[in-house]
Amino acid sequence: MTSQTRRRFLQYAGLGAGSTLLAGLPARAAEPYPSRPLSLVVPYPAGGATDASARIFAESIGKSVKQQVVVENYGGGTGLIGANKVLAAPADGYTFFAGSINEVFLAPLLNPSARYKPQDFLLAAPVSDANIVLLVRSGLAADSLDKFLDLARQNRSKPLTYATVGIDSIYHLMGDALGARTGATFLHVPYKGAAPALQGLAGGEVDFAILPYQSSFDSMQGMGRLKVLTSFSRALPAPLKHIPLISLSRQVPDFEYTISGGYFVRQGTPAERVAALRKAIGEALAKPDVRARLEAEGRTVERPIDSQAQADQCFDQYMGRVTQLLRSVGRKAVA
Repeated sequence: MTSQTRRRFLQYAGLGAGSTLLAGLPARAAEPYPSRPLSLVVPYPAGGATDASARIFAESIGKSVKQQVVVENYGGGTGLIGANKVLAAPADGYTFFAGSINEVFLAPLLNPSARYKPQDFLLAAPVSDANIVLLVRSGLAADSLDKFLDLARQNRSKPLTYATVGIDSIYHLMGDALGARTGATFLHVPYKGAAPALQGLAGGEVDFAILPYQSSFDSMQGMGRLKVLTSFSRALPAPLKHIPLISLSRQVPDFEYTISGGYFVRQGTPAERVAALRKAIGEALAKPDVRARLEAEGRTVERPIDSQAQADQCFDQYMGRVTQLLRSVGRKAVA
């Protein structure tokens, strides 16, 4: 055997021995999920309806997955800042989004600066429909929606101002649509979230607001700081039965709107991690105390789902509702 042949033989022998040793080692176990705290991104400041709901879920989800769920608030841009925070994070299931039609659908369809599309998100599970209400400042001479609309038409040279969570939110589009439908003139005043919009209304900065219901509205009404004139829902959960339904209006009895929401992850998140998150969300939705707390905050609560196919179907339904909404208010999606 020549020296060159001997060297080759030793190389192959060593390689084979190494392969045999490697083959005998157990495969490295995949990292268990979750093995560290999760971030639940809320795209509005603390104190709003989305934040209140997220904190209820965070508590229950944390117990299910045996990890802390940290609620992180990123207000501004009608949810764009929070949405981009989720899309900038790794698609590993450790960051998920308390999203709704506003941030996941309307923002990218109407705002060129969004730089993302609805399909960049994956719906893990729908959770609820938020009931939307119209509130007016203390001192405004209207105690029903119809009287409010009559008042709004009386002085068109000085339009009533209204607060929402931001430009091109569903609440903004509803205000525009309500004015167009009734011949009233309104001036939109965007805020960074429901909590600052509510503060603006209670402080007399604006005449009215269109916002998702929160239980704090009732106490503020009791203190004379605002008035809740109507919900835009056909039906309400039991804790909200004291609020007038839109069907009671003689002028716009069919002006019905709610806002659907759920928990989203970045597209590309491993399916098994999405399934684990969905299971934890479903366990929260199945708890009577969680459902009762959500209903007290004005939510019509969904039932748990158990497959991505069901979640995808809900996602498509949301897109259909948004398309219909844009058509009804004469808006077109940006290219």
